[in-house]
Amino acid sequence: MPRCPKGMFRRGRIFYVRLRNDYEDRWVSLGSDSEEACRRFREIRNGAAPAARLRVKEGVQRWLETYVRTNRNAKNIKMAERRVERYLLEYFRHRKLASITTEDLRRYRIYLERKSITPQTVAHLLSDARCFLGWCADSGLIARSPVPRKLLPRIQERPPDRLTDDEAKAVVRMPEPYGFIARFGLGTGLRWGEIARAQSTDIQNGVLIVHQTKTGKVRRVPLPPDLQAELRNRVGKLIPYAPSASGSFTRMVKSLTGIPFHPHQMRHTFACRWLERGGSLAALQVILGHSTIVTTQRYARLSDDHVRAEVERISGNSVANSVAG
Repeated sequence: MPRCPKGMFRRGRIFYVRLRNDYEDRWVSLGSDSEEACRRFREIRNGAAPAARLRVKEGVQRWLETYVRTNRNAKNIKMAERRVERYLLEYFRHRKLASITTEDLRRYRIYLERKSITPQTVAHLLSDARCFLGWCADSGLIARSPVPRKLLPRIQERPPDRLTDDEAKAVVRMPEPYGFIARFGLGTGLRWGEIARAQSTDIQNGVLIVHQTKTGKVRRVPLPPDLQAELRNRVGKLIPYAPSASGSFTRMVKSLTGIPFHPHQMRHTFACRWLERGGSLAALQVILGHSTIVTTQRYARLSDDHVRAEVERISGNSVANSVAG
């Protein structure tokens, strides 16, 4: 690595320049790339304003155009743009990046918690702010990220939103094609978009090949024998809904069964049933397409009925062993 020019310093992996203004020293980050840091150093020495004088609005625009567009899919790009415009810029729009402090971010959390949004949404919005400010530090727009520890709220864990056995029986007995859609979702654990995009040509040797996934990775989902038989004579698209039409299917299920339903419950139900029947957590992770097993572990909290049945089974075995002894 080339030596730092005179007046440029390195702390850890970040390069800095020290500016003197009204007899006060101010350190300006130049980023972690040595060549880019040298270029910015020369610009500042030649009279250009340091990047740290940027307003939050300008920094956010750069973040969306570079980091977000190269690290997120189309859906999440649009979501980030909406969140930033509605919340982050509403609160910080005219502030200078370099002026944001840890206390400002704590106040931003309080501001979000007073909105009519869920704690989960607050956590997502604060994660976006943390990502943005971390990118600003790495890019040399600010000296260091001001994000404090424990900024994100602690989210109370919720059990999987699954269907009961009676509810599952009711939805699979709906008239066609609605009953088939329910059997397909409960038998594969697919997300609604994956269900709506599935084609008969995606089925190979009893396995459904899922191409367009949330993680971008192709995965293979084994089909139960009864579902294989039902799919054998189908051609083309497997269900008549578009990926964006989950709402109309939800309304139809509620109309036919009276059950407060949403399509993702089929995925939760599949996962819980898999573990209750003795399936492994690692295999379930592969089938569901989770990038980390931590996400899959939430389904390992078995239902009350299953736990009760296990207690009765173990208690019965204990009594039998005592009698035999």
